[in-house]
Amino acid sequence: MAASELYTKHARVWIPDAEEVWKSAELLKDYKQGDALLQLRLDDGTDVEHKLDPKTKNLPHLRNPDILVGENDLTALSYLHEPAILHNLKVRFMDSKLIYTYCGIVLVAINPYETLPIYGADIINAYSGQNMGDMDPHIFAVAEESYKQMARDERNQSIIVSGESGAGKTVSAKYAMRYFATVSGSASETNVEEKVLASNPIMESIGNAKTTRNDNSSRFGKYIEIGFDKKYQIIGANMRTYLLEKSRVVFQADDERNYHIFYQLCASAQLPELKVLKLGQATNFHYTKQGRSPVIDGVDDAKEMVNTRHACTLLGISEPYQMGIFRILAAILHLGNVEIKDRDSDSSIVPPNNAHLTVFCDLMGVTYQDMSQWLCHKKLKTAAETYIKPIPKLQAVNARDALAKHIYAKLFDWIVDHVNKALRSTVSQNSFIGVLDIYGFETFEINSFEQFCINYANEKLQQQFNMHVFKLEQEEYMKEQIPWTLIDFYDNQPCINLIEAKMGILDLLDEECRMPKGSDDTWAQKLYNTHLNKCALFHKPRLSNKAFIIQHFADKVEYQCDGFLEKNKDTVNEEQITVLKTSKFELLVELFQDEEKATTPTGPPPGGRTRLSIKQTKTRPGQTSRDHKKTVGLQFRNSLQLLMDTLNATTPHYVRCIKPNDNKHPFTFDPSRAVQQLRACGVLETIRISAAGFPSRWTYQEFFSRYRVLMKQKDVLNDRRLTCRNVLEKLIKDQDKYQFGKTKIFFRAGQVAYLEKLRADKLRVACIRIQKTIRSWLLRKKYLHMRSAAITIQRYVRGYQARCLAKFLRRTQAAITIQKFQRMYRERKRYRRMQAASLVVQCMLRAYMARQKYQAMLREHKTIIIQKRVRGWLARLYYKRSLEAVVYLQCCIRRMRARRELKKLKIEARSVEHFKKLNIGMENKIMQLQRKVDEQQKDKKAMTERLNSLANSYSVESEKLRNEVERLRLTEEEARNNSNRITTLLEELARLKKELCDTQRDKRIIEEWADKYKLETEQLVAELKEQNSLLKIEKDDLNRLIQEQNQEMTEKMEKALAEETKQLECELNEERSRYQNLLTEHRRLEDRHDDLKEEMTLMVNIPKPGHRRTDSTHSSNESEYTYNSEFAEPEENARGAEDVTKAPLDMSLFLKLQKRVTELEQEKQSLQNELDKKEEQAYRARAREEDEQNRARGAELEYESLKRQELDSENKKLKNDLNELRKALSEKSPPGVTAPGSPAYKVIMEQLNSSNEELEVRKEEVLILRSQLVSQKEAVHQKENKQTMTEAMPCMEDVRKMKDAGEITQAYIALKESNRSPKFTSKPVAVSDLMSRIRSPPQDYHALNEDGELWLVYEGLKETNRLLESQLQTLRKSHENETEVLREELQSVKEDNNRQQQLLAQNLQLPPEARIEASLQHEITRLTNENLDLMEQLEKQDKTVRKLKKQLKVFAKKIGELEVSSQMENVSPGQIIDEPIHPVNIPRKEKDFQGMLEYKKEDESKLVKNLILELKPRGVAVNLIPGLPAYILFMCLRHADYVNDDQKVRTLLTSTINGIKKILKKRGDDYETVSFWLSNTCRFLHCLKQYSGEESFMKHNTPRQNEHCLSNFDLAEYRQVLSDLAIQIYQQLVKVMENILQPMIVSGMLEHETIQGVSGVKPTGLRKRTSSIADEGTYTLDSILRQLNSFHSTMCQHGTDPELIKQVVKQMFYIIGAVTLNNLLLRKDMCSWSKGMQIRYNVSQLEEWLRDKNLMTSGAKETLEPLIQAAQLLQVKKKTDEDAEAICSMCNALSTAQIVKVLNLYTPVNEFEERVSVAFIRTIQIRLRDRKESPQLLMDTKNIYPVTFPFNPSSLALETIQIPSSLNLLFLTRV
Repeated sequence: MAASELYTKHARVWIPDAEEVWKSAELLKDYKQGDALLQLRLDDGTDVEHKLDPKTKNLPHLRNPDILVGENDLTALSYLHEPAILHNLKVRFMDSKLIYTYCGIVLVAINPYETLPIYGADIINAYSGQNMGDMDPHIFAVAEESYKQMARDERNQSIIVSGESGAGKTVSAKYAMRYFATVSGSASETNVEEKVLASNPIMESIGNAKTTRNDNSSRFGKYIEIGFDKKYQIIGANMRTYLLEKSRVVFQADDERNYHIFYQLCASAQLPELKVLKLGQATNFHYTKQGRSPVIDGVDDAKEMVNTRHACTLLGISEPYQMGIFRILAAILHLGNVEIKDRDSDSSIVPPNNAHLTVFCDLMGVTYQDMSQWLCHKKLKTAAETYIKPIPKLQAVNARDALAKHIYAKLFDWIVDHVNKALRSTVSQNSFIGVLDIYGFETFEINSFEQFCINYANEKLQQQFNMHVFKLEQEEYMKEQIPWTLIDFYDNQPCINLIEAKMGILDLLDEECRMPKGSDDTWAQKLYNTHLNKCALFHKPRLSNKAFIIQHFADKVEYQCDGFLEKNKDTVNEEQITVLKTSKFELLVELFQDEEKATTPTGPPPGGRTRLSIKQTKTRPGQTSRDHKKTVGLQFRNSLQLLMDTLNATTPHYVRCIKPNDNKHPFTFDPSRAVQQLRACGVLETIRISAAGFPSRWTYQEFFSRYRVLMKQKDVLNDRRLTCRNVLEKLIKDQDKYQFGKTKIFFRAGQVAYLEKLRADKLRVACIRIQKTIRSWLLRKKYLHMRSAAITIQRYVRGYQARCLAKFLRRTQAAITIQKFQRMYRERKRYRRMQAASLVVQCMLRAYMARQKYQAMLREHKTIIIQKRVRGWLARLYYKRSLEAVVYLQCCIRRMRARRELKKLKIEARSVEHFKKLNIGMENKIMQLQRKVDEQQKDKKAMTERLNSLANSYSVESEKLRNEVERLRLTEEEARNNSNRITTLLEELARLKKELCDTQRDKRIIEEWADKYKLETEQLVAELKEQNSLLKIEKDDLNRLIQEQNQEMTEKMEKALAEETKQLECELNEERSRYQNLLTEHRRLEDRHDDLKEEMTLMVNIPKPGHRRTDSTHSSNESEYTYNSEFAEPEENARGAEDVTKAPLDMSLFLKLQKRVTELEQEKQSLQNELDKKEEQAYRARAREEDEQNRARGAELEYESLKRQELDSENKKLKNDLNELRKALSEKSPPGVTAPGSPAYKVIMEQLNSSNEELEVRKEEVLILRSQLVSQKEAVHQKENKQTMTEAMPCMEDVRKMKDAGEITQAYIALKESNRSPKFTSKPVAVSDLMSRIRSPPQDYHALNEDGELWLVYEGLKETNRLLESQLQTLRKSHENETEVLREELQSVKEDNNRQQQLLAQNLQLPPEARIEASLQHEITRLTNENLDLMEQLEKQDKTVRKLKKQLKVFAKKIGELEVSSQMENVSPGQIIDEPIHPVNIPRKEKDFQGMLEYKKEDESKLVKNLILELKPRGVAVNLIPGLPAYILFMCLRHADYVNDDQKVRTLLTSTINGIKKILKKRGDDYETVSFWLSNTCRFLHCLKQYSGEESFMKHNTPRQNEHCLSNFDLAEYRQVLSDLAIQIYQQLVKVMENILQPMIVSGMLEHETIQGVSGVKPTGLRKRTSSIADEGTYTLDSILRQLNSFHSTMCQHGTDPELIKQVVKQMFYIIGAVTLNNLLLRKDMCSWSKGMQIRYNVSQLEEWLRDKNLMTSGAKETLEPLIQAAQLLQVKKKTDEDAEAICSMCNALSTAQIVKVLNLYTPVNEFEERVSVAFIRTIQIRLRDRKESPQLLMDTKNIYPVTFPFNPSSLALETIQIPSSLNLLFLTRV
């Protein structure tokens, strides 16, 4: 198709414009061949006529379709020309805020003049390992491409960064070096990457300055070679510099500055160490005030000085050397202030005692006289003599400035040299990547020697760039086997020849410099004579004879010849240099040495006694003089040639920096300035070369996917290549417009736009057809709906009319029926009224007659009752008087008889016969007592046993008797109440009679005024009802308000609690995450430490023989990470070898690592303590409540036990009394028998009195007996302790008590027997007998004590009293202590109560929200204080327990030794020798397996080897029970605990942990291995918890499992070590899974079309087709799902805890979501509507997988929420403010930066989609500006959620586990 055919109506073109360079316009009519004018309409609606050039007839450039605008690669544009390039860059820069764009192999970077968040570590990680075309353009992509090609092709690389001043070259180079430093890391111990980055501040301070175009302009060129080793890690760097602008030291134009270092020194002049320099403000010095702009906005020179000094220190420039540098720089400033005056016209002089010259000489270490002389004189040498000639003032000033420039240049070279020394590595360099930061093409109003050299260098670079682009194009065509035709491109070799060839500009300049009287004028004339009119690129200005013009590749530049010779010569007064060489300042002398110096910046400081050791080398005669005479131009040409050789030997990568405007305004685009730089930097030349051939290139699959709509079904074949060929032959008739390659189709410029037009037309026709069909369907649907509605309305109207008729008929029938029933009701009502009146009259008459009869009968009955009661009372009164008289007579007679009997007994007692009888009785009685004592001794044990059994039975019986006594007491009270009821009833009867009369009298009065107030009452009731209704309404309103307030308060409380809980959970997760990150860092340092130890062992050649002992007494609690001997041997060998060889190894890193490990362990311990506090906070609160409940329960039990002791003694007596009471009550007696005064009542009272007396006696007996039993137990316990302990224990008072215990027991038994005598067991004594006994005179106690019984009893009671007194004292003390404790607790409770009341009063005054917050704060404070108190108590208890355990171990060892010694002492030597030993067959008793495994200590390594190191997870997981290695290890550990072998326990645990670490280090990349040992480590940890003996873990066990708990050792600290190990294994598992999933995520979630045909492929640029890695096969979503299934099934086979599986799945889904979202945010081609649909479908498939695996509660779905919202954001409408509000509310999981980034990247795939407007994006930013969130753009893919290991007890019994023979553990013995 001809190009002119595209110029049809509505076609858009570009026309030139003076202001905007190019303007867009639209054709108003078709172009015809021969037309001289084009009718156009601009974008603002203006119609213009565009005249075509009559000579060339060139049509204006066509504009690309909107779908191609904003592409990442400019080569993807169909029309490749200047306006298309400019417009694409403008759209990306202004609308999308994208500063990077590809242009083939060139990265175009536009300076935004604003800090952008696109250079963080997250962006670096996102670009690392990615293909260059897969991500959006970025400097990191270029750096990654160069790094990848270096590693793949084994070829050195170069990154060439160019651009004019202010375009951002230095920043781009800095970010490229930062990328290399971050990605590759350092292979040595000195952190070379930090030193490489640290060189930037130094070089910027001494080589950068402020210019009118840039605040930080590099005034020199530099090429940094970053060296890499064979592992492609940074080992060093080297820097080359080019053409430092020395003239800036002595002169600056307006609004410019000198080099930054001078202003940094002046800003830091007040520092103590810099006061010796005698500096001041920058405005005080001539060299720093000429530009009149000493300050840069936003830059603090003092802070920059600190950064510079820090960088110098990091690069090894010591503090003394830094001070030396500052002395030289300060001396330069003082030199500029040296005033030179005219002496006469031909001579000058420095005034005497010039202050600045004095300071200069002091700082430089030279004499004032010599320097002042040679500043104003020069030496002339002839063949015969030497003359000293004065010079005029102008020459003297120039000589002074030349000296300053020369000193600064030497210092600059010295610093660069020593920076290179610091960056240089001793390791051999395998490859390097060079970063060239060099000035771009420059043209000013006045261009001098510096601009000439800069443009010369750019000519050379442009030539190299053109050749490289041409070479790539040629390689691409040859690779695809496309016929090659020569492409004409601009070759700037003639311009280079003009400059550097023989008799060129530089050659003539050097020749003129060698002439004695050469000048700029004569040199200009030579140029005119040689090149004018002979070279087309050389011109002469019309109005000047001291300038020339060169036609460079970018533009024409006019150079002024003034100063060329002087700058090229770069002459300095040699006498001044000689004076400086004689200086005492060693650093200054070192600057001017011609040879290399022996000293280094890290060596001895200047000014010391150590002298410089200068190495002399042989040189040829005249060599030094010739080198010294080299001109600047020659030196620059040589160094430039060396640079070009280096670049030609490497693979170049180009970065072109563009300055968008001259005012440094952020995101402001000046088209004229941009196009000028595009022409100068070679971007347009690249486009021209590409456009000359076939710029648009498609793979066959991409072409088929994009233009499938242009094909018919019959055109689609299985062979994609043939299909594309057939279609193209039909669509494009001119076969020169395209070519078919092996894998791609090549198109001429404009053909893709033509195909896009055809595609858009086809889709437009299809859309019109779809619209037509849909509109027809909608109208037909509307018609059918209206027809159906009309029919429905008719149906309802007819139904309504029918219903009205039926209603009329029903009403007529109802009226007749109502009349009938109303008449019937009226008659029935009248009849019933008459019937009711008759019945009322009859009823009242009959009631009156019945009442009269009832009253007569009642009067008769009451009279009879009164008579009966009076007669009975008289009879009882007579009986009572008679009974009292009879009793009194009986008492008198009995008393008389008793007295007579007493007299007779007294007489008989005094007789001899009576005494004899008594003696005989006493002997018999003594014998009986002796026998009784023996029997009591025998019955002692039986009595104690009976007492224990009775104590148990008494507690039961006492409760029953207490209930029975209570019931009897209630019965007695009821009987008493009944007896008093009669009198009460009589009184009540009289009162009622009186009240009856009063009532009858008042009845009439009440009836009279009742009617009177009836109406008033009714009115009052009505009013009250109204008020009641109103009050009810108010009540309902108040209740509703109260309920609403309660509901609001409840919701607020719940919300506040939920927020607080969420915040605490977040803090806990943060602490866990921080702790686990520290574990990761610790593990990394451990690995680093192991690697360093291995390196040391390899470096040492002669190890020292023998071995060193290690201390085996370290406790298991000392370190969490203990290494066994297998791991310690290399370290010991390394140490021994180091002692022998004493190799000069740098141990700085080891010290740093050791310090870092210590800090990490301390921080880890503190974090662990905080974590334990927070995790066990609730547990401690519950424990505190349980303790309080236990205390209360214990107090109740003590009270119950005391109460039981008191009630024990009265049980028997209460039984007897109860039986008698039951008998007395069971008898059928009349009601009056139980009344007070009756015989039964007296019997009961007497029995109760006697029971009370008996009760008191029994109490004393029980107390005596208990005290004796306690003393006996204490004595027996002390006796046993005395036998078992080897040391003599002090004899306590309990021994003495034990001696008296027998006597006390005998006395108690005798007392008890005497109490059981008939005197105590007989019936109760009468009250009168008791009183007579009390009143009788005392008896003769000596007579009673004739047999000694009373004395024995008295002694026993005395001992009992003493014992009771001691017990009482102890009880009193304990009671006082308890009282004091309770008093303190009461006081604290009162204080808390007062505090609570004050807080409540304060809270009531606060608003509800503040009240809730204050109460929560108070509760948190209280719980915190309680937790602290409980922690202190727990620590004290732990210390006590540990102390007691240690004592117990010591005592156990001593007891064992004593038992052995006692057995040896009991056996005599003779018995040992004489007794023969006969072999006896001892049968083994069969025992049950106790779930333990025994092994020998020497088999421990074999156990670890077979069970851990050589175990294959796959076989174990398939054939055996899950967690079998963990169970076996725990069973071995149980046996070590069972035998109480702490050394065995410690070594087993240490070997296990180290073995797991070793196998994970060896096979850490194997997913099955890591998963297997994660599962077993968790199971081992659960076993340690389950069988630890702690109640919180034991409650889940069976009784049999509780028997298997550990008995001797507390392994809580090892549980923590295993928990840390499990965390490390979990993190390693996550990394392994991430490495497996990482290659699948982007391809499966983004690139693969799960829904075929939804997304179309857009035209791609060159980068997509020249990626550094070829396709290795594409992954799909099914690949990800299959891999997830594999992960899940493997973890289930290994027996991983379900909760842990959920956490792993959640982490994997987070990685999938984060990687997908990050790539979406960095890939413009993925941000489209169709891609959003693909992502949402893929996410739904992942959610379906979660449902199938029952993992929806794992939280994995929530991790995909940002990705889901990003996909929704791509699909929602993005136009109006309502859309913006919906987006803000929908995308709550995305940050503002992410939302704006997605909107900026949104790219229409078809012409029917629209871009997001800038105004809409700004609306989104305004609405989201109040969000508080992180400014980070990308999600952290390295983030790992904190893992927890919930306790999961095993139901498997240890004794049932069988060990298979395949594990080779036959040396284990079941116990």
